[in-house]
Amino acid sequence: MGGLPVRISGIQHIGLTVPDMEEAVAFFTSIFGAVCVMECGGVDVDDEFMIRRLGVPSGRRIKDQRVIRLGNGGNLELFEYSGEPSPTPVKQNSEVGACHFALEVKDAVEATERLRAAGVDVLDGPTLITSGTLEGLTWVYLRSPWGQFLELVSTTGPMGYETSDGPRMWSPSE
Repeated sequence: MGGLPVRISGIQHIGLTVPDMEEAVAFFTSIFGAVCVMECGGVDVDDEFMIRRLGVPSGRRIKDQRVIRLGNGGNLELFEYSGEPSPTPVKQNSEVGACHFALEVKDAVEATERLRAAGVDVLDGPTLITSGTLEGLTWVYLRSPWGQFLELVSTTGPMGYETSDGPRMWSPSE
């Protein structure tokens, strides 16, 4: 294929479908200090548009659409759809199509304590990785009120893989 690869600047946003927009925005703003930067409301288009441009089944519409910004990182584009049947559970991390995203914090241990105290559903951890390519990374998974998996990460210095020459992961703290 000619003209590849397509050069990108970076990830501009990640889109998430949520069951309740107000609950989702309240979660991200109150727990992580996110800022709502755009409120689009509903989108009035026909079935053909939804199917051909968004891959959404017939009879569904965007009930609400908002974009929030998380710290010095990417944007989250949140969608709530109407016409959906009863909510289906969020996929487990082992299922194809499941997703999570990680939020970098200064100290994952301290942040985990604060999240637990606030009643957030935090899984076991945090875990400090002490060897290998991820050495120096502290991480913990948590769930949003609707079951979406998120991860908190922090590092205290270079990770294990950074001892070799080569590309580095981007960090919002850089």
